[in-house]
Amino acid sequence: MNNLKPQIKLGKGFLLSCFIAVTLFSCVPTKNIREANINTPNQYKNAQKDTTNTATVKWKSFFKDNDLIALIDVALSNNQELNIMLQKIGMAQNNIKAKKGEYLPFVNAFVGADVDKVGEFTRNGAVEKNLNIREDEEFPEPLTNYSVGLSASWELDIWKKLRNEKKAAVLEYLASIEGKNFMVTQLISEISSAYYELMALDNQLTIIQQNLDIQQNALRMVKLQKQAARTTQLAVSRFEAEVYKNQSNKFEIKQKIVETENLINFLVGRYPQPVTRHSETFLTKQVDAIYTGIPSQLLTNRPDIKHAELELSASKLNVQVARANFYPSVGISAGIGFEAFKPKFLTNTPQSLAYSLIGDMVAPLINRNAIKAEYSTANNKQLQTVFEYEKTVLNAFIEVSNQLSKVENLKESYRLRENQVNSLTEAIDLSIQLFKSARAEYTEVLLTQREALDSKIEIIETKRNQFIANIKLYQALGGGWN
Repeated sequence: MNNLKPQIKLGKGFLLSCFIAVTLFSCVPTKNIREANINTPNQYKNAQKDTTNTATVKWKSFFKDNDLIALIDVALSNNQELNIMLQKIGMAQNNIKAKKGEYLPFVNAFVGADVDKVGEFTRNGAVEKNLNIREDEEFPEPLTNYSVGLSASWELDIWKKLRNEKKAAVLEYLASIEGKNFMVTQLISEISSAYYELMALDNQLTIIQQNLDIQQNALRMVKLQKQAARTTQLAVSRFEAEVYKNQSNKFEIKQKIVETENLINFLVGRYPQPVTRHSETFLTKQVDAIYTGIPSQLLTNRPDIKHAELELSASKLNVQVARANFYPSVGISAGIGFEAFKPKFLTNTPQSLAYSLIGDMVAPLINRNAIKAEYSTANNKQLQTVFEYEKTVLNAFIEVSNQLSKVENLKESYRLRENQVNSLTEAIDLSIQLFKSARAEYTEVLLTQREALDSKIEIIETKRNQFIANIKLYQALGGGWN
């Protein structure tokens, strides 16, 4: 706005644009997209139809282990992935401010200075040269120009394009929050699963050490029997091989403990260090019952479903934004200030006063392929989010169904494995007594010890799987983020 001219451009051109806009209004394409199917089954298989839902329990109340709660607390502050997500939320919030500012008037202050020297043999030069004015009133050469004032521009959002963009930005922001909540549930699930895996490994290491003590005692017994010519070197070698095997397994478990500890440290956002836990109570810990509620509660409890729902709402608004591009845009621009060829004249009014007011309407008329393509893309994205929402709901129901079945089956499996461990523990002592009295072969002793060890390892793994299945069911129901 360096050259402000007193002018108002509103008239026949504006009215003609209005006529063209009305004519083009009927040429705007419309495409209907089906609504998302949100019907869910009435209840889960083999579950009572009860609205009591463990997903509403806060994670600090769901977990009873203070060491685990402390780890999760630190992770929610230090985990890098979660902090990255928080920055994305901040960017989405800034986008709302940017979109909100687009449908408000823009007002700028300006100060300008320029110099102009025209040739004498040009239209402007010839006019200035031949003006019949006094010598002290001639145009300065070169001609300077100074201006100061305010300018404003405003696009009238008559089709709600800019407001819909702002609403879509708000929905994207809310969706990013739900994305963060879903990440929190995943983080809590990963840490707690790794924590119980670590406790299980500790117990497996203890069991292997106890079994090694038994095997080494048996090995000493077999060596004594060989010296007494009651058995052969073959039996001694077989017992020694079994001891070496379990000593090797012990180091493998130690390595797994280190790796699991470091996985927890990574999730917590700290360098490798010992993880505090009390593994001696692992097998005596009770696995709490979980109430699943009804499937329709997943729509409000699970952050990933709410995220998909918000993305679907945003995509609908984006379709309206893309459709508004077919309509004419109406803009108003104005300016007011002072302009003079010498700074001392800037304050002389009304001689140096300059203003302008311009209204225009611009509508796409020919070659609208880009706008049509953008509109088609917005419709395709909306349909895509419909499918993604339906997929998320279906996946959530299947996850709950799978984990619910797993919890029940593991409960029965653990009960049977307890009986197996008790029977094989008794069989170890019995096989040794029979071997001493030459009523059993050494292979029976070895086989019994091996089966007893395997059963104890398996019951520890089953207990671990019970805890993890409960955690996964709690997560699948939508718990853990509140």
